Amino acid sequence: MSYQNLKKFTLPRNFRGRSVVIVQLWWVVQASFFSWSPQFAYRWRNFLLRCFGAKIGKGVIIRSTVKITYPWKLSIGDYAWVGDNVELYTLGNITIGANAVVSQKSYLCTGSHDYHSDTFDIYAQPIVIKEKVWIATDVFVAPGVTIGKGAVIAARSSVYKNMPEGVVCFGNPARPVKERKLK
Repeated sequence: MSYQNLKKFTLPRNFRGRSVVIVQLWWVVQASFFSWSPQFAYRWRNFLLRCFGAKIGKGVIIRSTVKITYPWKLSIGDYAWVGDNVELYTLGNITIGANAVVSQKSYLCTGSHDYHSDTFDIYAQPIVIKEKVWIATDVFVAPGVTIGKGAVIAARSSVYKNMPEGVVCFGNPARPVKERKLK
């Protein structure tokens, strides 16, 4: 039986979406100007992200400890929040809708490897977080997932498939458990 042979691995053409120079420049900016900025400097961080091609709505709050692989593959709607130590692994596109919250320590992962492939092919699939979603603390969201409008994903859940709108979901794997009702 043969497993991956990493000597055969190649990155698909234009996988990063920008030149290696721009990628490295972003990583320097993120490690310095972005991450060293004061907590309240949301407009500054949004400006930096826009300079690198991110689509950032008005009133967006992104904490300085957020990690974003490729900002040109990120779109965030108006008044959304992204909390401390969130990782946005944007090998593919991530869309976060208006008034959505991605809480601290969550990990949105758009890419992985094909473990069936001898060459360990890498792939990317988009993640879509619809408007008014709340992703609670320490949630993992897998490549290709869409979370429906107004859904809540409970803390420490792992989301491997699409979640419907207007429901509370939790578990590993996450599953809908009840309707989200507003008071």
